[in-house]
Amino acid sequence: MSILIHPAYFPSISTFAAMAQAETITFEMDDNFQKQTNRNRMYIYSPNGIQLLNIPVKHSREHAHQKTRDIKLETAFDWQKQHFKSLEAAYRSSPFFEYFEDAIMPIFEKNYMFLMDLNLETIDIVSRCLKLDLKYTNTTEYFKDASGLKDFRYLANGKKDNAQLEPYTQVFGEKHGFLNNLSVLDLLFNEGRHALDYLKRQRL
Repeated sequence: MSILIHPAYFPSISTFAAMAQAETITFEMDDNFQKQTNRNRMYIYSPNGIQLLNIPVKHSREHAHQKTRDIKLETAFDWQKQHFKSLEAAYRSSPFFEYFEDAIMPIFEKNYMFLMDLNLETIDIVSRCLKLDLKYTNTTEYFKDASGLKDFRYLANGKKDNAQLEPYTQVFGEKHGFLNNLSVLDLLFNEGRHALDYLKRQRL
């Protein structure tokens, strides 16, 4: 299976399942940025249930439509510190948080200018944690129809992603029940080395 997919911020489990099952991967680099999508947000399982972590971005006053590749991060406040504290509160007691903590830490310490650079690095880091040999190419222009590729670009819009995934043990599952299709970090911190096999089993 050859797929076309959006690079997102610590992508959803369904996004990583599509990549884990693909033979070739092409990342969409030339679409227009859309607000309120997973391009700059992820969902985690907090002690109070589902929690949205959103990256603030700069919006151009001159251009109504900006390509995602050109979107810059807003640096007026320390969103990285806030996001890591939220991850700690959510996953410090999970089986594998401490095992992978050092691997993900650069995302919360490095200064990024562009959202796309950040997203690609989150994908590379998680792939290494999963021991997933991820090779991909990037688009050089935008096509509405993905000729010859299975189009998974809709997965970046969580409202259009209806994947129903196999339940696994989550830290606060006894309190709030199973929360479906969160950020891949939820799977990684809870399932560790079993996460890649899980991704390859899911039906999309």
